[in-house]
Amino acid sequence: MRIVIQRVKYASVSVDGKICGQINQGLMALVGFCEEDSSHLLEPMAEKMINLRIFEDEDEKMNLSLIDVDGELLAISQFTLYADCKKGRRPSFNLAKRADEANELYEKFVDICREKMGKKIETGIFGADMKVELLNDGPVTIILDSDEIVK
Repeated sequence: MRIVIQRVKYASVSVDGKICGQINQGLMALVGFCEEDSSHLLEPMAEKMINLRIFEDEDEKMNLSLIDVDGELLAISQFTLYADCKKGRRPSFNLAKRADEANELYEKFVDICREKMGKKIETGIFGADMKVELLNDGPVTIILDSDEIVK
């Protein structure tokens, strides 16, 4: 499981010109799964993401978490996080989890985040052609990989 997190002032995702998810200050997270991923990864990855101290405190040090700043979360499914670009010029997506299984994990991940944060989590539409707009704050962009976080 991989998550690309961006600290944002605002972010939105739209499908066919209609906004389906929108947040103010918080995190925009691109979430992807590979074939070997299973549900045991979801809780530790959600915990790591929402508790990362990547928001500034009064001394302008990254010392506060998404929970601490009462931030919002926009989670977007992103199978291309498992693009294999080793050969040729066209990425292979053979490492990405099958869509039906990935969607199930994605939905469970969003539910876990919702439960842990105690608030609504905004999302895109799984498998749709989405347009994402955001204002990256910092910029702060962090990659979480379950191979490094969940042993």
